[in-house]
Amino acid sequence: MTDDIRNNISRQQAEAAVRTLLQWAGDDPTREGLLDTPRRVARAYEEWFGGYTLDADAYMARTFEEVGGYDEMVVLRDIEYESHCEHHMAPIIGKVHVGYLPAGKVVGISKLARVVEAYAKRFQVQEKMTAQIADCIQRALQPRGVGVVVVGAHECMTTRGVHKRGVSMVTSKMLGSFREDARTRSEFLKLIEMPGGR
Repeated sequence: MTDDIRNNISRQQAEAAVRTLLQWAGDDPTREGLLDTPRRVARAYEEWFGGYTLDADAYMARTFEEVGGYDEMVVLRDIEYESHCEHHMAPIIGKVHVGYLPAGKVVGISKLARVVEAYAKRFQVQEKMTAQIADCIQRALQPRGVGVVVVGAHECMTTRGVHKRGVSMVTSKMLGSFREDARTRSEFLKLIEMPGGR
């Protein structure tokens, strides 16, 4: 990604599109307060949608096998994320909880957070993002099981349409023993303090 061209669209074209939307919304893009808005929006898009330039699988490429025989659950909870709904381009803000049962190798915990970031910083549907995170961990580690739970507040529902605040959506993807063994799934849910974990 460069400052001038991104996906065959120039920065000038992107900024012109923002000016068009400002005018379509009913404002004057040439007034003082909005003069720099197109530039700011283009820079914000580079940050908000940086996930398109990230390779989640590459983050998981370096694994460790010297774990002293550790074969119990590894859980990283409360990974904060910011994404955008692909239907209305509105923010989705929440947390991701990830767990897996290693089968001989583990990965650095920061890499799990980076996988979340790589998928969150794209236009998303929460269900798809949940599956993408779980599938990436499964591909890289080939563990005995993977569990991913995503909690998100969708601004497309709180700031428009039905206008309901304080609502969060919960999605999960369970693979291997997390799907097949109720005790494993329950332990994971208990560790992340979700209802249903006993």
